[in-house]
Amino acid sequence: MSDIVKEFNDYRERMNDKILSDNNKVIKRIFNLDTNAFSKGALDVKTKELLGLVASTVLRCDDCVKYHLETSYKEGLTKEEVVEALSIATLVGGTIVIPHLRRAYEFWDALENQ
Repeated sequence: MSDIVKEFNDYRERMNDKILSDNNKVIKRIFNLDTNAFSKGALDVKTKELLGLVASTVLRCDDCVKYHLETSYKEGLTKEEVVEALSIATLVGGTIVIPHLRRAYEFWDALENQ
């Protein structure tokens, strides 16, 4: 696994475990809601991941972008599909999202090269 991908996943897992170990009902419910929201429903998982990727890019959340990129990769989305979604995010978000676009490309490349 690429270092950038491994570092992200290790940190995310470690901190999620720490957060959830406090056993806060509201935080646990938000985590559960997030999990359920991205499950198959009227929209398939791939579509939901692309929606999450676009929203995360526009909101400029690098951790969220990485999460949705990795899930998109695991779901079998192509680079072309992901880049098209990122192009919409850049259009909607404007030039301020370009630094996040750079990091998204870097992370996708790491996913492909692992």
